[in-house]
Amino acid sequence: MTISQKIKTFMWFDDNAEEAVNYYVAAFENSKIDHIARQGDKAFVIEFTLAGQHYVALNGGPMFKPNEAISLMVTCDDQGEVDRLWDHLTKGGSPSQCGWLKDKYGFSWQIVPKRFMDLMKDKDSAKTARVMAAMLQMTKFDVAALEKAYAA
Repeated sequence: MTISQKIKTFMWFDDNAEEAVNYYVAAFENSKIDHIARQGDKAFVIEFTLAGQHYVALNGGPMFKPNEAISLMVTCDDQGEVDRLWDHLTKGGSPSQCGWLKDKYGFSWQIVPKRFMDLMKDKDSAKTARVMAAMLQMTKFDVAALEKAYAA
């Protein structure tokens, strides 16, 4: 299968890329493994789709580890989606501040409600300042608390 997306995120794993890809595919709708190139029984390169976006995973060995310099940002439709993805991706990983988390494979994610992005586009700087101040106190985003700060 040929994927036409010009730019893809390439994810380097030590030796557990197939396990990780299955974990990610289970978290997102419109997701699947597109192709696995194997060396013997071991997956070497995996092309996969998460929520319609194409990625590549490599079992490349222990030379490189993921870090916070790059993250995967997910814009969620509502609090339910924030909660579901947060719960899935923090299993075995660690939550951080302001909607950031690190999954059990070491990759950083930002789980952000669309509503936060909408509120931050308001032309009233007092409202956006209150929303930003509320967000800076959060670990996982809380849409109701953001709405409350906006309306205050």
